[in-house]
Parts: sequence; structure tokens; C-alpha cells
Amino acid sequence: MRFQVRALSGGSAIIETEVEAGSESEARNLALARGLAVLSIRGSGRVRGRARFPLLLFNQELLALLRAGIPLAEAVAALAEKENRPGARGILQAMLNCLREGRPLSSALEEAPGAFPELYVAMIRAAERTSDLDQAVARFIAYQQQVESLRSKLVSAAIYPALLLGVGGLVVMFLLGYVVPRFSHIYEDVQGDLPWLSMVLLEWGKFVEAHVWGMTLLFAAGVAGAVMVARNPAVWAAIGRRLWFTPVIGERMRVFQLARFYRTLGMLLSGGIPVVTALGMVAGLLSPILRASLDAAIDRIREGRGFAGTLAERGLTTPVALRMLEVGERAGNLGEMLTRSAEFHEEDTAREVEWLTRLFGPLLMLFIGCAIGGIVVLMYLPIFQLAESIQ
Repeated sequence: MRFQVRALSGGSAIIETEVEAGSESEARNLALARGLAVLSIRGSGRVRGRARFPLLLFNQELLALLRAGIPLAEAVAALAEKENRPGARGILQAMLNCLREGRPLSSALEEAPGAFPELYVAMIRAAERTSDLDQAVARFIAYQQQVESLRSKLVSAAIYPALLLGVGGLVVMFLLGYVVPRFSHIYEDVQGDLPWLSMVLLEWGKFVEAHVWGMTLLFAAGVAGAVMVARNPAVWAAIGRRLWFTPVIGERMRVFQLARFYRTLGMLLSGGIPVVTALGMVAGLLSPILRASLDAAIDRIREGRGFAGTLAERGLTTPVALRMLEVGERAGNLGEMLTRSAEFHEEDTAREVEWLTRLFGPLLMLFIGCAIGGIVVLMYLPIFQLAESIQ
């Protein structure tokens, strides 16, 4: 990760420099080693670290080395030596330094919070108490692969409708912005004999041609505004709140969030983290409405109430999930049942998304075809009428 360091040099001059380090504290130490008096350290290392550090690949390679009998410090050293990305190598080197100082792996991971999520660090800390680090890493790999699999299914399902909408929209814009204005000159002398809809379309063509630069600027401003709005988290939060109270969509959003909640909570419980602690850690995965219900459920569970019944009272279960959680609570394998509940609902969501994609695709093609065909027919309709009058 890169950090911007503002410091005093030996000549009492204020300088700014970049330091590649695994954490802010390491960046400060490197600057001090250069004889600089640090004034401030800033940077986007945490955000960029998470984006650049290959967490899943790191766990897969670490698991292979650990199961081959290589000690943890030597395994991290091997991964650092083979890494050719400066940001990732800096993180691994910082981890290795912590391990060589005798600190546990969880403490080393905390030095780079941008690369290692809090859930992962907590799971590793719990595994250190039970001495099953390789099992914890294997559970996290399975968790990440399942999450990525579901995400890829949703993205794949959205690609085809998005392509249809994009291409269809471009064709309609081309017709309205270029073809229709050209046709408007052909019918200038026969405007009184044109059908009303054709008149409207051709008047639009004349307007576009007369204000082509203004329309271009307006379109560019609209695209820029749409991009800015799309990047605003507050807008997406408002849309989410609206959709949450939509009868069908809201229920599917609730089930999707609960599935993600079950999977993450199941991973933590399987890793040996206490129920109340794990519930508090996964609260951020839920929407504000469900989060308030979870806070109340945590208080009741802390008082000794049953896990499955308390979640059901607060609307944090589905009929299927409730049965599974009750069985898991009685059998003592709650983490496994939470994972199975997540798998059930994720598969159900994937099936529904696939069905909607198969239905929405043809409907969207029909709509776009009707729009394009309507524009073309309205442009050529006067020609058909003229041919009929000549006959």
C-alpha cells in the first residue's frame, strides 16, 4: 500500500514523499528510518489494499503450504517472495515481520485492515485458540467461493438484458437523432397530408436538427448526471428503501439478505466464535430494518433465550430456515445448519433470477423491436400513402 508522508527533512524543509508499506505504522517507521520527522500520513491504502490484495488466492496458497507441513512463518515468507505486486508484497512482508516477532497471525492481519476483513481476522483468532488454522482457512475458502459463485450468477443473469437495453437504446437514439431529421426534409412539401403521428415524429426531427449542439450537450449532461447519481450511495439507499416495501421484490431482497447473513454467521460459528459475538459482527450485512430486529434479538439471546425462536420472533427467519435452525440448535451443529439454510435460499434465488431472465429477455426484445419498428413505420407511412394515391 502507498502512503503519502508529509515530513520535515534534516534541513528543516517540509517535503512530501510516497512510502510503500503494509500499514500506517510501518510507513511511519520507514520515514523515521530515513531521518524524517513525520508531520502527517495519509493515503487510500486501506481501500486500495482490499481491492488489490488477492485474499482468496492468498488463502488457497496458504492452505496448500500448511497442509504440506510448512510452518506458518515460512509459508508466509514463501508467498511474499513469489509475489510480484508491490502492494500485496508489502502486506505479506509486514505480516512476516509480525510473525517473526512472536506475534500471532491474527495480530499480524490486524496490521492491514484494508486487506483482511474483520470477519476473517476474528475467525483466524478463534482458530488460534483451537489450533485448527488450516480448517479455518479451508472454511473461509469455501465461504468465499460460494459467495463469488452466487455473485457471478447474478451478474451473468443481468448481462443479457443490459446488452439488449443498451443496444436497443443506441439504435432508437440513432433513428431519432440522425435518420428522422434527414427524412423530415423529404416531407416538407406534403406536411398537410401526413398522418398525425408521422407529423409529430418529423417535427421532432426538425427540432433535433435545429438544436443539434444543444441536444448533444443536454445528452452529455444527462449521462454525466446519471453516472454521478449512480455513484451516490445515498441514492442507492433510497432506492433500496423503496424496493424494500414493494410486495414481491421486497420479500426477495429480504430472503437474499438473510441467506448472506446465514452463510457468514455459519462460517463464524463453525470457526468457534460465540453466538452473541458472531451476531454482532454480521450486523452490517443487513439493512437498517433487519439490523434493528437483530439488535433486539441479540439482547434476548444474551439473556438466555433460544436462538431459532428469537430470530423467528424478530422476523429473521423463513419457514425453511426456522426448521433447520431448530434442528441445528438441538443437535449442536448450528453453524452447519446455518450454512445449509444459506445454500437452500441461494439456490432458490438463483433459480428465480434465471427464470426472470428467460422471461424478461424476450419481453425486452419485443418492446425494443416495437419501438424501432414503430419509428420506421411512421417514417415510411407517408410513402405508402403516396403510392396508394398514385395507384
